[in-house]
Amino acid sequence: MGQRCIHILNGPNLNLLGVREPEIYGRDTLVDVEAACRREVEGTGLNILFRQSNAEHDLVGWLHEARVGSAGIVINPAAFSYAAYPILDALKMCECPVVEVHISNIHRRDAEWRSRSIMTQVVTGIVSGLGTDGYALAVRHLVMLDQRQLAA
Repeated sequence: MGQRCIHILNGPNLNLLGVREPEIYGRDTLVDVEAACRREVEGTGLNILFRQSNAEHDLVGWLHEARVGSAGIVINPAAFSYAAYPILDALKMCECPVVEVHISNIHRRDAEWRSRSIMTQVVTGIVSGLGTDGYALAVRHLVMLDQRQLAA
């Protein structure tokens, strides 16, 4: 078995992070987010697999890959949060901890539909509204869980 991995999966339009609506999502890019997540796993023996797609089927395939044997999954489903039932079903099959991340506080968004992620019902936890720092915090949590499991 290879090095254990935390999968960080990003949904639609996050490839434009730092450019798209910076007043809501900030100026950090996805490259900045990935670097922060990699810093969280330094010296832990864990690896990061960081991906983004605007295509729902890509996220489903990546969740299938991460389903068994992973240290955890961090997922920002972005707009897929509201109606992507294939992603929801794929998340249900994951045997590792899953942390859903939202850069903005989805519960304070202008449109009520944006406050209701269908993914939340099946994930281990959610980080919402802490900007891009939420990713590193989610990774830190998964590292801590992995270390506890190894010590047990």
